Amino acid sequence: MSKKFETELPEDYAELKKEANYTSSWRDRIAAVNELSTCKHAKVIDLLKNRLENDTVYKVQEAAYKALIAFGENVEPPKVQKFDIIKGTDKILIRVKKSLPADHTFEDFAGKLERMRLDVYDAYEGHKGKEFKTWLEQKWTSLNK
Repeated sequence: MSKKFETELPEDYAELKKEANYTSSWRDRIAAVNELSTCKHAKVIDLLKNRLENDTVYKVQEAAYKALIAFGENVEPPKVQKFDIIKGTDKILIRVKKSLPADHTFEDFAGKLERMRLDVYDAYEGHKGKEFKTWLEQKWTSLNK
């Protein structure tokens, strides 16, 4: 028995599309993808394919993939990125570090990164999950050498 989907665009499609593409919050993107996964419509399918192929956070890619498979689309599963999920991450981190006083703490660094480059902070937080703070602290420590 196949699952029944809505075929009309939801009334709040424009808002959901905006949230699905919002670069500063992977949580907003995944929530929008999950909400859109109930509507089998060409525009939704295109949007989900875009998230599958272009999102920086694996969890969002995976949610889009599952929705597309449920719709019967023939798509390849996402691959977990092994290296920088955002090009030039090390340069960004160095720039943040250089903007702080020499005696800054890790908390200062993490806070400044979040304020200066929320997109980077958010993408890695979503990608790394529970290991995010440990990973970021290791990066910060390596920049101090």
